[in-house]
Amino acid sequence: MAELKTVARPYAKAAFDVAREKNLVVEWDNMLSVFALSANDKKFSQALANPSFSAEEKAGALANVCTEVATTEGKAFLLTLAENDRLSLLPAISTLFNEFRLQSEKAVDVVVTSAFPLTAEQENTLAVSLGKKLDRTIKLSSETDASLIGGVVIRTGDLIIDGSVRGKLAKLAEAINS
Repeated sequence: MAELKTVARPYAKAAFDVAREKNLVVEWDNMLSVFALSANDKKFSQALANPSFSAEEKAGALANVCTEVATTEGKAFLLTLAENDRLSLLPAISTLFNEFRLQSEKAVDVVVTSAFPLTAEQENTLAVSLGKKLDRTIKLSSETDASLIGGVVIRTGDLIIDGSVRGKLAKLAEAINS
């Protein structure tokens, strides 16, 4: 997975630079997400991988499927990817582009998994606390997982904070077995 991100990063950075220069970051983020979803479709990805189609045909087919969001620059971007046999990188490019966008906005996506549903007040308090700790605007989404028993697991990028009862029991068991 790291190798895929490494290859996708220059394309995502180039797309982000163009989008930021033209003040179209949100539009590009949306467009790349649609491109990635389309390219991830099983049958469509098989067609895109077919060597009997030219780069222009592959890029054109993807642009036609995504015609409502595909801009002239977006179509040129698809053609560049197709010419370099990199259309399969679209999901990784989209993910990286979104990360660049969040960094530029000083925002971060946070997923909070708890044993029980959080109230709006708890989510708000958690978002404010994390915002101060990370010096970012927090875009919080929450999930429930009864197997946590209690507490929460907070995930954002590479940072994972495990405050769950299950996590504490696992650490206790590890300490006892050592």
